[in-house]
Formats: sequence, C-alpha cells, structure tokens
Amino acid sequence: LLQSPFFSTPVLHQTEPQTFSLSLHTELIMPKSKGKGGKNRRRGKNDSEEKRELILKEDGQEYAQVVRMLGNGRLTAQCFDGKERLCHIRGKMRKKVWVNQSDIVLIGLRDFQDNKADVILKYSAEEARRLKKLGELPDKATVNQTEKESDDEDCAFEFEEI
Repeated sequence: LLQSPFFSTPVLHQTEPQTFSLSLHTELIMPKSKGKGGKNRRRGKNDSEEKRELILKEDGQEYAQVVRMLGNGRLTAQCFDGKERLCHIRGKMRKKVWVNQSDIVLIGLRDFQDNKADVILKYSAEEARRLKKLGELPDKATVNQTEKESDDEDCAFEFEEI
C-alpha cells in the first residue's frame, strides 16, 4: 500500500446466491484541527480606530448618553435635547463595537417616531472630552464615569456595624 490520504479497504458484496464479488471501498482521512476559532478569529483586531477624525452631529442627529442596556441590541439613552429615547444599535456596530452604560453616542433621530432612535457611532472617552471642550456637549454630561466608579457617599442606605 502507498502512503496517501486515501486508503482502500476490501469489501465483499453478495451479488447472487453463493457468488461474491470483491470491491475496494475508499475513505478520506481528515487532518486534525490545530487551532481555535474560524475566519473571524484569524481576521484580527482593527487598530485604526485609535486616531479617527472627530465626527460632529448633523441635521437629524443628536448626542446622547446611555442610561441602560436592554439587551437584543437595544438601549435607553438620555439625549442632550432633554428626551429619553429607546435606541437600536445598528448591525454594523453590533458585535464589533461594545456599547456600555454611560457611554456617549451619536444617534440618528427617526422622522416618524420621536421616542425611538438608532445608534450611529460610539465616542471614546477621549473623543467625548474633545466634544465637551468644543461646546458640543453640555456641561452636565459626565464623560467616562459609570455607576461602579461613583462614590459610596451617594448610597441611599447605610449599613450598621454589629
């Protein structure tokens, strides 16, 4: 036998009573898997996002701060025009850009639904600080602060020592 990915196994088939024929049965030997993941893992990270041009809002867009993550690509955001809206994370961002609570985002307003919007872009903490410095964001906007980072003094209840 030759060394190849194919090997032959003789198999007996009964064609007629007391008559046998010999045929070769060939099978392919599959190589063993050597790594984890598939095409998406091999693709790697895109580090070109670090120094991108600052994108400002246009007509039909608004800046907002994420209040609560709802799941299924949805979130509640407090817009800087004073309204709280239910927002949907667009498919292009969904698994590539992770949006967290208290992030500053750019949302696209809907003409037909005022209480709903679509998340267009997530600003990094450094970009949000630049927006605040330019006067695009109001002074009340907190940049790069989550509930976990807030002080314990704001706590509504106290613990007693026993």
